[in-house]
Amino acid sequence: MLLSAAVRACRRVPAVAAFPRTRSWTDGPGTPPLRLSSTVAAPYYRRMEYQDAVCTLNTLQTNASALDQVRRERGHPEIQLQAMRGFLQRAGLKVEELDHLNIIHVTGTKGKGSTCAFTEQILRNYGFRTGFYSSPHLVQVRERIRINGRPIEKDLFTKYFWQVYNRLDETKESHGGTMPAYFRFLTILAFHVFLQEKVDVAVIEVGIGGAYDCTNIIRRPWVCGISSLGIDHTSILGDTIEKIAWQKGGIFKPGVPAFTVKQQEGPMTVLQQRAEEIGCSLSVCPELGQYQSLGVEPVKLGLAGLHQRSNASLALQLTHCWLQRRCSTAEAAVESAAGFGGFGTAPVFEPSPRMLKGLAETDWLGRNQTLTHGGITYFLDGAHTTRSMQACVRWFSEAAAQHETNTTGSLVRVLLFNATGERDCAAMLKLLVPCHFDFAVFCPNITEAIATCNADQQNFNVSVENMLTRCLDNQQSWRVLNGREEKPEAEFLIGDGLPLVAEQRSATLVFPCILSALRWITQGKDPVLSDPSKHLIPVKVSVNAKAAPLRAASNIHVLITGSLHLVGGALKHLEPSLAS
Repeated sequence: MLLSAAVRACRRVPAVAAFPRTRSWTDGPGTPPLRLSSTVAAPYYRRMEYQDAVCTLNTLQTNASALDQVRRERGHPEIQLQAMRGFLQRAGLKVEELDHLNIIHVTGTKGKGSTCAFTEQILRNYGFRTGFYSSPHLVQVRERIRINGRPIEKDLFTKYFWQVYNRLDETKESHGGTMPAYFRFLTILAFHVFLQEKVDVAVIEVGIGGAYDCTNIIRRPWVCGISSLGIDHTSILGDTIEKIAWQKGGIFKPGVPAFTVKQQEGPMTVLQQRAEEIGCSLSVCPELGQYQSLGVEPVKLGLAGLHQRSNASLALQLTHCWLQRRCSTAEAAVESAAGFGGFGTAPVFEPSPRMLKGLAETDWLGRNQTLTHGGITYFLDGAHTTRSMQACVRWFSEAAAQHETNTTGSLVRVLLFNATGERDCAAMLKLLVPCHFDFAVFCPNITEAIATCNADQQNFNVSVENMLTRCLDNQQSWRVLNGREEKPEAEFLIGDGLPLVAEQRSATLVFPCILSALRWITQGKDPVLSDPSKHLIPVKVSVNAKAAPLRAASNIHVLITGSLHLVGGALKHLEPSLAS
């Protein structure tokens, strides 16, 4: 059976969208100053709906040419940041205006998003109007820009999107036809939204790295934080953890307090050197248990996993520092610490009830998340580095074991995995082998193989063929790691002969999309996945026959990991309300 039609359907883009052109990240000469300030409401262009805005946004997705330009310019951060300032100015914003957002700026390799989520929740509990910018999104792009913990509404996203987009589009001809790439545009949009919505504090998560990241046009954050460091994005940030630490330390600002969790000796030394060069204090957060030594009740976290404890401690220090500047010491519920000079351990203080409540109430989808649909339990975690996968395996092993003690009957364990970019998939898969999965299922980050895919989750940066080839490589790696290297006896093919859905051998399969994989895994046992309006590519009879253990099982545990995009695509189907 040939599936070329289905692949073509996946590639279709709504009429308003287009595949990205090569775009320069530098402005043309003579950037004129714009008088329009983002603190003054701009006209609302009422010409398109939310999906039209998202499709237009997708035309800005960074292609390979733009990424190559990032790598070429990484030794010249002033060029990249100058380009970002130019785009910001063309959009009607001034860098100076960002000072009024009272920013908390956070970077790191693992845990920076969770740290921001803890931080935002705590400050919201104090009654402040919060803005929160994060990436990537799981289901809808508006998740990246939050007001008071909630993604901005579709009508607000649409309104603010066209305000910013039209300003940039109207000025592009005088700037060599340039438009900001996808992430740069969203960063500008977030700043515009936060200024228009008059937030009291903006929690800003760095995209990649720090020194060269487009969020680093921030001049005067109130406090900076660095979560756990590891190896990731090596082609952009460098191939050693020390080089990566240098990049992360680039968010430090003169006189602005900075905090970090405990790091390995090498990167910690680099961070200290960066702090000294830039002229700021750097404090290492204490263990979370040390706060309890002051007699407070045990600290409970809304996010599962032992690794979240260091993120929570970092969030406590960031909010403590921010509150000291914003409020009286009484409001911060602590005595003011003496200065922030040099390096050392951050002070242990007694967290206020609102801080403790914030930590306990924090919710961050797709990270150590568990969903139970009848006899099927989904464990979702967007781990995509070896260090984060180690934490994921610890969490899954404990959480799955706990669920197993409360179930009766037979149990089948399934891994649903995908990874993107330059990640070391074999190293991550090796960490998952001890979990003893009965099936390992691989699929690309395509939500469903039909033309009506949600524009929020379209990705023009990688071809379907490349994504499927990566899945087949992962399948082969899994076989090798499990001591079996046999090739499948039969395969589905797309038009040019590329294997698409492989015959199961050694309990491994590859599917063309997330929905196909989930439906095969659940075998009709999850009614949430049984929407008859969603048409799927037929599965070979012999492949369905391999699912007999799943049909017979009383309980199915599914770990979905390797990519936040995979987790987001799964959540779109498992929690339909997130896509509405």
